[in-house]
Amino acid sequence: MAKHFAAGKVRMIGGKWRGRRLPLANAGIRPTADRVRETVFNWLDPHLRGANVLDLFAGSGALGFESASRGAASVVLVERSRGTAQHLQALVTELDAEEVTVRNEDARGYLASPDRLFPQQYDVVFLDPPFVEQELVKLCSYLEQGSWLSPVAHVYLEMASTTEFPDLPENWALLKNKTAGQVCYALARREA
Repeated sequence: MAKHFAAGKVRMIGGKWRGRRLPLANAGIRPTADRVRETVFNWLDPHLRGANVLDLFAGSGALGFESASRGAASVVLVERSRGTAQHLQALVTELDAEEVTVRNEDARGYLASPDRLFPQQYDVVFLDPPFVEQELVKLCSYLEQGSWLSPVAHVYLEMASTTEFPDLPENWALLKNKTAGQVCYALARREA
């Protein structure tokens, strides 16, 4: 059973920062629950060491920092809230997490930006937008068409359990999916 800590903190589950509790920037952030993160990182474990990781809706930073903790080579945290991005940058400094970069941008703008002619290719991407923003189909399309993904990439999707599961690009295969309370989460693999 997952441990629960005081509101306002998320616990790193594994790797070099295992057990460390990171404070949240504000009470409005909905971090991925411990038990969900534990399952997701069990799924992703064989693919994280040395991977380039993108967390498009960073929020608490839990998914990105957990990836870095478990050996990702690079992690980009995209967060549109200036205050939250500053908080994440402070955590990067506190943890001495040189492999983590914080981008204070909107996720859609980050992916759709026409000035990124040669975008970084990511091996693992986390798509965990606020539940009210049901744009997973569009985001998956941006990732696929914008050359953001490595030839074989893994994409984590999280949505409200009441939301219809999005249509994935043709060359993506749904590997696993589960529901935990009000959250539906899944892992897809993209193959070139």
